[in-house]
Amino acid sequence: MNLQMKNIFKSFGANLVLDDVSFSLKGGHIKALLGENGAGKSTLMNILGGVLQADSGKIFLDGEEVVFSTPKESLDKKIAFIHQELNLINDLPIYENLFIGREEKKKSRFLDHDKMIAETKRVFSEMDLDLDPLTMVRDLDASYKQIVEISRAMLMDAKIVIMDEPTTSLTENEIERVFKLMKTLKEKGVGIIFISHKLNEVVEICDSFTVLRDGHMVKDGPISETDTKTLASYMVGHEVVESKRAESSSLGPVIMSAENLSDTRHFFDINFEIRSGEVVGFTGLLGDGRSELFQSIFGAGTSYSGSLKIDGEQVKIHSTSQAVRLGLGYVPRNRKENGIVKDLDILQNGSLVTLSSRKKGPFLDHERIKADFEKQKNDLKIKMGVESDPITSLSGGNQQKVVLAKWLSANPRILILDNPTQGVDVGAKEEIYQIITNLAEKNNVAVIVLSSEAKEIIRVSSRCYVMYHGKILAELKGEDLTEKKIMQYATGALA
Repeated sequence: MNLQMKNIFKSFGANLVLDDVSFSLKGGHIKALLGENGAGKSTLMNILGGVLQADSGKIFLDGEEVVFSTPKESLDKKIAFIHQELNLINDLPIYENLFIGREEKKKSRFLDHDKMIAETKRVFSEMDLDLDPLTMVRDLDASYKQIVEISRAMLMDAKIVIMDEPTTSLTENEIERVFKLMKTLKEKGVGIIFISHKLNEVVEICDSFTVLRDGHMVKDGPISETDTKTLASYMVGHEVVESKRAESSSLGPVIMSAENLSDTRHFFDINFEIRSGEVVGFTGLLGDGRSELFQSIFGAGTSYSGSLKIDGEQVKIHSTSQAVRLGLGYVPRNRKENGIVKDLDILQNGSLVTLSSRKKGPFLDHERIKADFEKQKNDLKIKMGVESDPITSLSGGNQQKVVLAKWLSANPRILILDNPTQGVDVGAKEEIYQIITNLAEKNNVAVIVLSSEAKEIIRVSSRCYVMYHGKILAELKGEDLTEKKIMQYATGALA
């Protein structure tokens, strides 16, 4: 199936999001759709997916004009949209999630659960997946939730698949599995639109690319004629220069230390020290226990044994409110489920942590709340309309910046960032890295960065701890802080 989108315009109020954008895709072709957060990528794909309607412009499938007023109409034309924010129901098993809206029924009109389970097993077998269709989605980690979404597209025999940041939460092995699947779909004539900020993956898997910037199509061409550096320059409008990792200069005293922390399930015998003004990374592969470790430290996870000290005094944090009082902040890994409140607006989401301390007598000090957020909005370069817009009106990367703003407003002494640049474009990544460096060097904040991306850890940290199966295997710094060394410890090769 061949796709053409011609002269697409779309605005939200006075904000023109897509300005005369055209996009095409051939069957059996993988095309990257690139651009910074807010460039218009998701809006363009939401129009193709029937979530939004264009103000003007036309869509053609195999030369025939089509109009999608609803997602179902797009789905009926074999277009599958795997959104960045996964659309799964946690309280249903995998197989029921795969068949939502397309349930198999018996002649008696009752649901044919056996047939749906069998079809789910068939798809999993084709994907070489060891998953039980009866497993509840809430029991899956983020990577397998992503794979379930991809499985749903396979199940519906899609001819065009839109993948919005599909590899963000996946391990290297799982990414390889997804790429293998994409190549299989390509061989079957399926056209794939691949939206990603990981330009090395774009160059590896895609045949061609289209770049959007500020709602305009600025470049379109074959991947064979470009590279990651050139693609990044198209996206931001200038050459992207990655500076070397931040080196610690004058460090303060040890502000947090752990001795023999264990919860007997996710992490074991954890020992570390963090100093004021220091950026320290914790890395490994997905499932290494680092997120569970710091969730527990922050009072949001399992109970643990061992000793945790802040400012040299032993503490036992039982709640997140206690953690905040002790000067801790935590930007969580899963933005959709734990970072934002979808029913609140941008300002409300950006000020949740500090509301209790922003009062005039018994009432909220709205002027101060707005002033606090305005500062963070400018510092973080958040692209947005007005503060009263819903948080869901922002791109994923700008939502992430609002979550970061929420915690920075509280002026934490220890800031834990779990996968801080998830879904953030190349230009914004450098901005966030600079913010992290400034927090440490200028504000004397101890910053703890949890990330599976070795390049990110090397770029932003002065040293890092590498975890494997819930244990710290190594502390790396200086000349030892390399991608090779990180991967060797993260995979257990040097265990």
